Amino acid sequence: MTETLLVTGASGQLGRGVIRYLLDAHKTPPAKIIATTRNPESLADLAVRGVVVRAADFNDAISLETAFKGADKALIISTGDLDLKSGKRLKQHENAVAAAKNAGVLHLLYTSMPNPEPVSPVLFAGDHYSTEQAIKASGIPYTIFRNGWYQENLFMALPHAIASGHWYTSAGEGRIAHGAREDMAAAIAAGLASGTTDSKTYTLTGPQAYTTAEIAALVSEVAGKPLDVVQVSDDVLTEGVKASGVPEDFAGVIVSFDVNTRAGRIAMVTDAIEMLSGRTPRTLRQFLEANKAALAG
Repeated sequence: MTETLLVTGASGQLGRGVIRYLLDAHKTPPAKIIATTRNPESLADLAVRGVVVRAADFNDAISLETAFKGADKALIISTGDLDLKSGKRLKQHENAVAAAKNAGVLHLLYTSMPNPEPVSPVLFAGDHYSTEQAIKASGIPYTIFRNGWYQENLFMALPHAIASGHWYTSAGEGRIAHGAREDMAAAIAAGLASGTTDSKTYTLTGPQAYTTAEIAALVSEVAGKPLDVVQVSDDVLTEGVKASGVPEDFAGVIVSFDVNTRAGRIAMVTDAIEMLSGRTPRTLRQFLEANKAALAG
């Protein structure tokens, strides 16, 4: 008998990707997929295909428990509420874990980040680490996906860097194996669709780790425009990010990524995506070439 699979944050890019792979690659019957979102009307296209669409608000524990009813396996995609002072996101995640337990979910899956332990420089890492601990404390068998940085996240910095010809960073010689969001969605869908009951943690990365200078060289080659990397201090980078119009709190988050990279905490390369999904992960060069028009401006 096919298990009923639930995906939170189904209107987001990752959530939609996971559901697409469940339907198209794993041939999961639409009626056995529950897609939750704060705005059910945004998933009308999935409802037409037969997917069960339910309203769920991570700030409303009762709505979550109602949404989770009947699900055998539930994927909690971490929310985007990065209010570091209020602890809002962690509370949202804890609400979801409690709802899953109360609803009788048999296996819980969660999208975390690499090396989220308390020593992490990333300012929101504590949300992920504490959520992982809440999942383990629930007693529900689990699969934790520690998603590396998306290749798509490079567009937070690249357009401005290419336009100016200078990429300011404090990452030093630290490396990152950026992965494609689509590849991670495929791997997560495979884990969700599998019949495993074991508790496991996977770190999902791209196939090769690069320094900022190496990424810049690839970008220059693909875009046909010079891009020089300028190493600066964390404080100088923070002021530069704020000067570009980024709010102070989020500027600190962005700079903490570079601190984390410089410390070597996100340099790992794993084969988890290929092992789970059976697909060869997209390389950084392939990503850049596919987005050449956007890079060239």
